[in-house]
Amino acid sequence: MDASPDALSDGPPTVAPPAVGVLLRDVEPGDLDAYVRLRCDPAVMAELGGPQPRERVTAQLRRDLETVRDGSAWIKMIIPGGSARVAGTVTLYSHEGVAEIGWMVTPEFQGRGLAGRAVRAVLDLARADGRWGLIHAFPATTNAASNAICRSGGFAFVGEEQTEFAGRLFRTNHWVIDPSARSDGSPAGRPADVLPA
Repeated sequence: MDASPDALSDGPPTVAPPAVGVLLRDVEPGDLDAYVRLRCDPAVMAELGGPQPRERVTAQLRRDLETVRDGSAWIKMIIPGGSARVAGTVTLYSHEGVAEIGWMVTPEFQGRGLAGRAVRAVLDLARADGRWGLIHAFPATTNAASNAICRSGGFAFVGEEQTEFAGRLFRTNHWVIDPSARSDGSPAGRPADVLPA
């Protein structure tokens, strides 16, 4: 968001930046920089056990590209309207018979409603696709923003449980949604533009 010199202040902003449009596209081989910005950032990874080593991130990108190619996962890059820079990711994949959705956004793009719009768009795609069934989310119990996305996105709260991520156990809130029954009152049309695979 551009600001005029008159709009700058020394203190924290008193109003959150406005929500902006979102474009989603499949992950690409050139997204390593975005993966590093997300997964090696202490603030982004604070609720997921801390930043990951770069070599692990490089291997994760290779695995993610393969899962997108074989159709076993959707890994969408979140691009704010009017920008060419990746702001985050939203992922839908299945493991041990459970379809799980997860998301992350870089600090400079947080607070703009991007993750919520991206999650709603992927749920809309899942409803149209019809193969995912119930979709689960497991944000850390201390991650207020992600839990708010689940709550406002129409997920039902199941309870607290321990969840493993990157070899570590976390206390998480378990949320679930049936995308085929989803009705969140959002206006007609998709909440985000989604580029075809």
